[in-house]
Amino acid sequence: MKVRSRMYKALTLTCLSTLILATHAATASEQKRIHQARSAAPPSVSADATIVDGDKVLVEGNNGWTCMPDTFPDDNAPICVDGVWMEMMQAMGKKESFTADKIGISYMLQGDAGSGVSNSNPHHHDHKNADDYVETGPHLMIIVPKDMLEGITDDPSEGGPYVMWGDTPYAHIMVPVEDLKKKN
Repeated sequence: MKVRSRMYKALTLTCLSTLILATHAATASEQKRIHQARSAAPPSVSADATIVDGDKVLVEGNNGWTCMPDTFPDDNAPICVDGVWMEMMQAMGKKESFTADKIGISYMLQGDAGSGVSNSNPHHHDHKNADDYVETGPHLMIIVPKDMLEGITDDPSEGGPYVMWGDTPYAHIMVPVEDLKKKN
């Protein structure tokens, strides 16, 4: 009987230890994802933002901003968006129409190296092999009513702001934080 009792105690301790370690590992993983999401924007924006990873809310924010560790699934390109941008991203994800009637701002201060997109088609079947594939280092993105895009180039190689997805409902201005011309 004493041997059996000791076995149960040992088994119970082993199970509890495993549970505690698994809980700690999940928390550490979530903390890493939260840190990654917040790195997309200045702390004045990201510190009080809601943090979302996939369909899971990791942190409930209170400033109207949402930060995510990935822009697209598993692309490792963190992004922080305001309400207008979130609305546009949800419409784009569902391939629904979107019309910008006010300005929206998004931050990607870590850039999108290795996970760029087609500059003309947000739904390109193979972004990395698109003729107009583009990666932009640290940048802001600004949604404006479409008539305000007139006169802004759609050529990322110009070195300054350019229009991405211009002929779609998801058109926006890309604003590189550094001069891309100097890098080329």
